[in-house]
Amino acid sequence: MTGERDLALQAKAWPFEEARKLVARFSKAPPAKGYVLFETGYGPSGLPHLGTFGEVARTSMVRHAFQTMSDLPTKLFCFSDDMDGLRKVPDNIPNKEMVAAALGKPLTQVPDPFGTHDSFGAHNNARLRAFLDGFGFEYEFQSSTDWYKSGRFDEALLGVLRHYDEVMAVMLPTLGTERQATYSPFLPISPATGRVLQVPMLERNAEAGTIVFQDEDGKKVELPVTGGHVKLQWKPDWGMRWFGLGVDYEMYGKDLIPSAELAGKICRILGGTPPEGFNYELFLDDKGQKISKSKGNGLTMEEWLAYAPPESLALYMFQKPKSAKRLYFDVIPRAVDEYLTFVDKVHGEEPARKLENPAWHIHGGKPPAVRSDVSFILLLNLAAAANAETKDTMWGFIRRYAPDATPENSPFLDSMIGYAVRYYQDQIKPTKQFRAPTDAERAALDALLVKLDELPADAKADVIQNEVFEVGKAHGFTELRAWFQALYEVLLGQTTGPRMGSFIQLYGVAETKALIREKLAV
Repeated sequence: MTGERDLALQAKAWPFEEARKLVARFSKAPPAKGYVLFETGYGPSGLPHLGTFGEVARTSMVRHAFQTMSDLPTKLFCFSDDMDGLRKVPDNIPNKEMVAAALGKPLTQVPDPFGTHDSFGAHNNARLRAFLDGFGFEYEFQSSTDWYKSGRFDEALLGVLRHYDEVMAVMLPTLGTERQATYSPFLPISPATGRVLQVPMLERNAEAGTIVFQDEDGKKVELPVTGGHVKLQWKPDWGMRWFGLGVDYEMYGKDLIPSAELAGKICRILGGTPPEGFNYELFLDDKGQKISKSKGNGLTMEEWLAYAPPESLALYMFQKPKSAKRLYFDVIPRAVDEYLTFVDKVHGEEPARKLENPAWHIHGGKPPAVRSDVSFILLLNLAAAANAETKDTMWGFIRRYAPDATPENSPFLDSMIGYAVRYYQDQIKPTKQFRAPTDAERAALDALLVKLDELPADAKADVIQNEVFEVGKAHGFTELRAWFQALYEVLLGQTTGPRMGSFIQLYGVAETKALIREKLAV
């Protein structure tokens, strides 16, 4: 372990760079609370999504990197802001009228439209936990409602009341004139209606720990800021939470940099130290526009996971988190194959190189042995050539290519085959456009048939690839890329494709000859 620790302290992969911030933070003394706290936040007015996965996955990578460097205990809190008032009725739920009647109430006081939990907040919290558990994340779930109502935030809330003017001095310059006139960091929960109110404070009493405001029924009401009678506006809430929980590390999107700066100032006002962390870049669609749930542009997490394993999505999150990346269907096959490459390489790498390999971080230092001799792109092209509708069709070819492989002893390969069939049927098949070969291409295809006739049925990929190359060169394709593109467009109906030697070995020499003859007959 000491050797790995020494290597980790020098490693360049970004999770180690982030973890070293925490090593420095506690170089003189361990945290008073007894553990180093990592946090991610979740707004339970909707379902977990790509951002939720990315934040927890990346934070988990930093946490594991830190654990490699330090013996200090760690925790990861996945914190749900379930005391927020419901602002609008989601489009994708039943019983909208029932939920509409509870607008403005804390999410944990809104009836569950699905009828499975005590509240809408509890329903979505359960979805979050199931979501995180499905990926095998190690975390502790925390509820804002529970922290406020249990009194565990009381001291921090009283601190906000004592430092009210200082908190206001941080917040007011960021607001418009109209909002400044009514703003308060405290959002009282109306005793009359149960709604979370954005109202000005009429009075505040730091010694008594209370605020006074006008309730929705017009009555002047005094409430303690403790015990769950109020919550904070989200930016002061974020800073208060950093202080109250003692958060040591949290990352956030680039769009939240100004909010994080405000939260850091408020945390310091309360006597705390803001957490370490970084801001990550956002995802873009295929046109370079920021992905928006409301616009529906780009790729959702559910769509990615319908066509590729979660490890490929984790790799996509690992790579260059501070660079904006386009997220659309075409990136999936490459991400899967890059994952296969990394997980294959990691087992033979020297210790220092292993720590730089994304597979080491994706799998918490214990990357599995995964069969990687059949790429995802190759499987997609096999599905295209065979017009596969089921995994059984694909396995018929693969057993000939890799006789030792079965769904039972190669479960990851089996899952990839399922993903490939689905991806082909949904994303490739509808866009396939075959074209007839030109006269020059016909001559080359005829020559390729002759070469394939001369090959044994069990010819290996390298031998086949060499023959394909030689045919292209012999028939005037000065740029062999044009020859291979012709093969893809004529035989597969697409502009890009696999390494032809590997494809022909997998699909079969006889089957490839039949495919060529079929296209020459057009």
